[in-house]
Amino acid sequence: QLAESGGGLVQAGDSLRLSCASSGGTFSTYAMGWFRQAPGQEREFVAGISSSGPRTYYAKFVKDRFTISRDNDKNTVYLQMTSLKPEDTAVYYCAAKDLGYYYYVYENENEYDYWGQGTQVTVSS
Repeated sequence: QLAESGGGLVQAGDSLRLSCASSGGTFSTYAMGWFRQAPGQEREFVAGISSSGPRTYYAKFVKDRFTISRDNDKNTVYLQMTSLKPEDTAVYYCAAKDLGYYYYVYENENEYDYWGQGTQVTVSS
């Protein structure tokens, strides 16, 4: 089970840190990802982190503004977002893939096994 938190209403240029807590599984073996879905648009990949290494990978639109990290002791993955823009407004979802390759980051949402319910991020101009 995955539970996101940390969303909210912020102004352009502000920062937010999203958290995703995992329970009921072996978090350290999960590759994790953050996705987002804006109204009327398809869900898109934002950032991912491998189970080991860890390795990270970002969507091009992130452009060094977002950082994904994980704390296996807390069974939590984070998405630190800075320099937020109105176009970052979306529901943000975390996802977990079990039994993947240790150092692989998964960009395709169909690869993921578990999903959280999402947290709303709204950036005003």
